[in-house]
Amino acid sequence: MKNYFDLTGQVAVVTGCSTGLGVQMAKALANQGAKIVAIARRKEKIEAVAKEIADTYKVETLPIQCDITDTDKVNAAVDEVLAKFGRIDIVINNAGTGAVAPAEDITDEQFYNEMNIDLFGSFRVARAVAKKAMIPAKYGRVINIASMYGMVGNKVAPASPYHAAKGGVVNLTRGLAAEWGKYNINVNAICPGYFYSPLTKETLDSDFFQQNAQTMIPLSRYGNEGELDTAAIFLASPASSYVTGVILPVDGGYTSM
Repeated sequence: MKNYFDLTGQVAVVTGCSTGLGVQMAKALANQGAKIVAIARRKEKIEAVAKEIADTYKVETLPIQCDITDTDKVNAAVDEVLAKFGRIDIVINNAGTGAVAPAEDITDEQFYNEMNIDLFGSFRVARAVAKKAMIPAKYGRVINIASMYGMVGNKVAPASPYHAAKGGVVNLTRGLAAEWGKYNINVNAICPGYFYSPLTKETLDSDFFQQNAQTMIPLSRYGNEGELDTAAIFLASPASSYVTGVILPVDGGYTSM
């Protein structure tokens, strides 16, 4: 029997891999046999994540402390991965931030910071990985983590810079897919809705957000741990070779209405 989602021997780089969805997706890829490079700013966190993944899934891991707003550090991180593993097959651009404030009160610094991390940061990593690893290998899977808020606006949590940056990630994905298809590099985006995590649980369980889920989400609930994993595995799979430039919402149906 064929396992369409076997990633044995492949090397996956995951940014923002210190907490939350980044760690969940890294574990999902490791479960399919991929070697994991955990990238984030907090050294202790990624070292702990890498150790847990190595111990649990019996795959090689490499934690790299890196600030994705620094081009030199991004290039150095990619060089370090290539020095250890000799290849990068998959990259998940998950690192991001989110300024919440009324648009009229957003500062220049907040807007710039959002763009620099969520949009330019994703581009920096994709550019370095493509140039140094994927284009020479004529193979790659780039998965950008955008947001359902990169596709629509919202009245619940005013976050215009986040909408702008994630909307940029959505169309950056299409642009890179069009450009790098000739190198057999597939570029896709996942647009998550609200997911439970230690940071969001209290907010999402509040009366206001529970009512919001009933009103705004066809499945009438928020995403649970693990419900993003299969989207990442699908887009990372060598078998998904004819899927590129896709914007995949994983939002309980939020953007269908």
